[in-house]
Amino acid sequence: MSAHAGHETPEPRVPRTADGIAAALSGSRRMEFYRQLGTAPMGQVEAVLRRWWAEAMLDSDPAVKDVERELRQGRARAGTPIEDVFPDWNDHVARARARRE
Repeated sequence: MSAHAGHETPEPRVPRTADGIAAALSGSRRMEFYRQLGTAPMGQVEAVLRRWWAEAMLDSDPAVKDVERELRQGRARAGTPIEDVFPDWNDHVARARARRE
């Protein structure tokens, strides 16, 4: 499906490039990303990039960091709706569905 004129899709927080992904990952995770990317057969490179892009998006999401801090401090509630944890969750789901169409 093609994008409609005038309908701009916002750029993701992490660019969908190897360099963008690596920049969003911490040291040891960055090294593991490069190891997996470097050893992946040609047909699996895209899958490695997709998997690590998702990891980088989570790593760079301030809401995730807030939840992790609350968990460490014992303040997180059980059963928190996903929309409360990730305020833009529905937007992420809608964009993912649109890409599949």
